Amino acid sequence: MATLTIRDLDEELRAQLRVQAARHGRSMEAEVRAILREALAKAPSVERLGSRVHQRFAAVGDIELELPERGEAPRAPELPV
Repeated sequence: MATLTIRDLDEELRAQLRVQAARHGRSMEAEVRAILREALAKAPSVERLGSRVHQRFAAVGDIELELPERGEAPRAPELPV
């Protein structure tokens, strides 16, 4: 089990944490663990760009685009030497 030290914690924030922990019947340490667990459970999963774009435009529905035919095969770019 790891140990985490938090330095320079604002006194007002510490007091709020103490009150919230007491409200939930937990120690301040247990309250911090619960807060971290909840915050990280809500964290969005790492998604690739294509998946995010798809989700954003999924409500639009299926749209078929007519793609032009390629006239020639793709070629490697010419880079300066």
